[in-house]
Amino acid sequence: MARSGPGSLSTHVLNTADGIPAEGMVVELWRMDPAPVLVTSKRTNADGRTDGPLMSAVEFQAGRYELRFAVADYFRAHGQGAEVPYLDVVTLAVGLSAGQGHYHVPLLCSPWSYATYRGS
Repeated sequence: MARSGPGSLSTHVLNTADGIPAEGMVVELWRMDPAPVLVTSKRTNADGRTDGPLMSAVEFQAGRYELRFAVADYFRAHGQGAEVPYLDVVTLAVGLSAGQGHYHVPLLCSPWSYATYRGS
């Protein structure tokens, strides 16, 4: 099914080690073209989501982006951190196109693994 409409971007982070939303994780959005620029930095709420979109329909610009999730800092703050973490900052490089509607990028993570997909 084709997606359409104005673009926007959101995320949702789940702590799969404990089976709970990842409250308090820092998520950064970087625009990569023409040079890396920090667009926003947000912290997830009790539901593992940011209180607002990472990029609203009004702010949306097509292009290459990186979402950077501070996984090691989050798990350290919850007593599961290692001195040298297996995962530190999980970086997802994504391409966002105009006319593709809402992008939702969930992250399911533990101190040792992660998975992602384009959600709805």
